[in-house]
Amino acid sequence: MGGKTPRHISAAEAAALVKSGDWLDYGVITGQPDVFDAALAARAPELRNVKIRNCLSLRPRAVLEADPRGEHFLWFSWHFSGYDRKKHDAGISHYIPVNLGEIPDYYRRFNDPVDVAIIQARPMDANGVFNFGGANLWHRAIVEMARIVIIETNPAIPLCHGEDNGVHASEVDFVIEGNGAPPAELPGTTPTEVDRAVARHIMNEIEDGACLQIGIGGMPNAVCTLLLESGVRDLGIHTEMLTDGLAELYRAGRVTNARKRLHPGRSVYSFALGTRALYDTINDNPDFACLPVEHTNMPHIIMQNEKVVAINNTTQIDLQGQAASESDGHRHISGTGGQLQFVRGAYASPGGKSFICLSSTYEKRGERRSRIVLNLTPGNIVTAPRSDMMYVVTEYGIANLKGKSVADRAKAMIGLAHPEFRDTLHRQAREHGLIPRGY
Repeated sequence: MGGKTPRHISAAEAAALVKSGDWLDYGVITGQPDVFDAALAARAPELRNVKIRNCLSLRPRAVLEADPRGEHFLWFSWHFSGYDRKKHDAGISHYIPVNLGEIPDYYRRFNDPVDVAIIQARPMDANGVFNFGGANLWHRAIVEMARIVIIETNPAIPLCHGEDNGVHASEVDFVIEGNGAPPAELPGTTPTEVDRAVARHIMNEIEDGACLQIGIGGMPNAVCTLLLESGVRDLGIHTEMLTDGLAELYRAGRVTNARKRLHPGRSVYSFALGTRALYDTINDNPDFACLPVEHTNMPHIIMQNEKVVAINNTTQIDLQGQAASESDGHRHISGTGGQLQFVRGAYASPGGKSFICLSSTYEKRGERRSRIVLNLTPGNIVTAPRSDMMYVVTEYGIANLKGKSVADRAKAMIGLAHPEFRDTLHRQAREHGLIPRGY
């Protein structure tokens, strides 16, 4: 490819490059192609065993809608969206277990070669670069390892500053014109009273100059809401996902990044996912740096900033502190993402703190059930091991499990459970030897 000028072709001509048995890469989140996807779907009857990697589909994928039984396309996802989850339930979407920050290394060392990569990016600029916008992640590694690189252009993607956040024309084989659709949005949710109760416990642990990582969901973003109402200042941002809550803190002047050791003065992220207000905030804004995920998520990098505060959700946690954040039994829901890497990186940061938060209960088939349990649901995947767990937070309190014995962990977790379930959990803990007699 070196030195070549990419050729402009139609989406149908680009789709014609795909052969049965090929490995394709659709890129990540807002970098996934749309017009190419539709053109490839039209070829479904003539193709077999076309394997496609993707991550977090925000819109329906034409290849899956055209092939509801998975006879022509195989879909492999690094992290599920709600749409990917539905296709997994239908048996045509498959999860790849990962730590998100390691994925570029997987491409370079372990994955089958990419036959065709199709990434949505901004039109070429005056320097010959197609900017990836707010989804950097492992696009750079995909480009390096692909036999054919196709860029689907979309001027509606925000122009995002950063490092390696684009591909030069000399590395691109073909360019197709996209449909100009604005990047898909993830609407914010209004924090519930439980969300705010959890956030209040975490707020007491956040100091001026803290460096924030916020995960997806209502509880982490409720912390941003309370930070706006607090006097905490001089915050920094070093996160995998840039959220509306973090952007709102920036717009309110609470984020200066002045105390960060890495990228001082700039908010660092690997992908942005939220509303139009978020995309407008990062568009051509040098205060934000969109970096490859290995530069945001690896624990040895995270720990170089002081007072890192990592706030993430889980769905179930046992009395010893194992957090299951990505599955419901054998049904896969989302993915490991960067949760474990930020749990470890925050703990290792000087003055750093990791928070795993959850509501104490949930409703299923009209019945209230506890998220804090003696044993995880059979088949549930442990996302964060007990040995890595630091702070656990529910609406009933906060507990630091570091350095605690199994018995003390069990007692602390029971104290975070809904009062309705505490006696049963205490009896179970004694029956199974987690809390010794007389302790």
